[in-house]
Amino acid sequence: MIEAFYTDEFVLPLPQGHRFPMEKYRILRDKVDLSDCFIKLSVPYAATLGQLALAHCPHYIERIETGNVSRDEQRDIGFPWSERMVERSRRSVGATVSAVRSALQHGASVNLAGGTHHAKRNKGGGFCVFNDLAVAARVYQTDSIARVNTNQITPNNHSRGCNVLVIDLDVHQGDGTAEILENDDSVFTFSMHGEKNYPFQKEQSDLDIELPDGTGDDEYLEHLERALYQINQRFTPNLILYVAGLDVHQADRLGKLSLSDQGVLLRDQLVLQWAHKRQLPVAAVMAGGYFPDLDHLTDLQLGVIKRLADYGKYHQETIKTTLNW
Repeated sequence: MIEAFYTDEFVLPLPQGHRFPMEKYRILRDKVDLSDCFIKLSVPYAATLGQLALAHCPHYIERIETGNVSRDEQRDIGFPWSERMVERSRRSVGATVSAVRSALQHGASVNLAGGTHHAKRNKGGGFCVFNDLAVAARVYQTDSIARVNTNQITPNNHSRGCNVLVIDLDVHQGDGTAEILENDDSVFTFSMHGEKNYPFQKEQSDLDIELPDGTGDDEYLEHLERALYQINQRFTPNLILYVAGLDVHQADRLGKLSLSDQGVLLRDQLVLQWAHKRQLPVAAVMAGGYFPDLDHLTDLQLGVIKRLADYGKYHQETIKTTLNW
């Protein structure tokens, strides 16, 4: 059984007519709850201030906590400040941290939200307050070091190290992740995204693939297959953080790419087959998705989650063996 972590009960209050589809999280959680894909639903803890400080400037964290953020900063983030915004943001990061820890036990796990990859070390942006990917990568590594130092035999304490590969397939570049983890040789940041989409000033990931508007299934999958080959030549991961954004789909109103339902399926299969060959745990986040039809969006997201559940089910024993449990 794999775990799915949800935060939709921590509602972020938005003004009438706000374009962010907050309702999608509740719809997805209800579908996961009714599915037969052997998933346990869990509410995550809120990320601690110390965990956030592994990736963010303490002064920025303090200003978000206290509401000492300007109108311009709130406009960049895309949400008005409130105590409930802070709570939800910390829970969303906690969900990805929890998903990583669960993936190490079960082979795979998922945060039904997350993918807040635009948050940088000292600023937010693009509906992202704190960067759950950067924080979760650093917590995973901190956990590993702590257990090695205390000679504990745990899923995090294995001989291969604690290198993290971020596979970011949201339609928007993971600019915040790239900025925070720049020059960190223990984390490889890969982002494949729309060339002309937000953010319009890109950062430099370890590997960036920029796609023209209208890119469809065949071209997208060719680029992804080549990118995974390149990564294999350059980096040896112990954990994958998979940003499984659905805003690459042709139905997305912000995405500008043209993947079909089948293209999304094949995308996930490529990533999970690559991970399987290397016996790697996978922690996924749902990230972007801005369909007019939220039922269609959440059906596709449920498909991603079912594929992760199958991955965890069929690979748990081999991952256990590899990690010397």
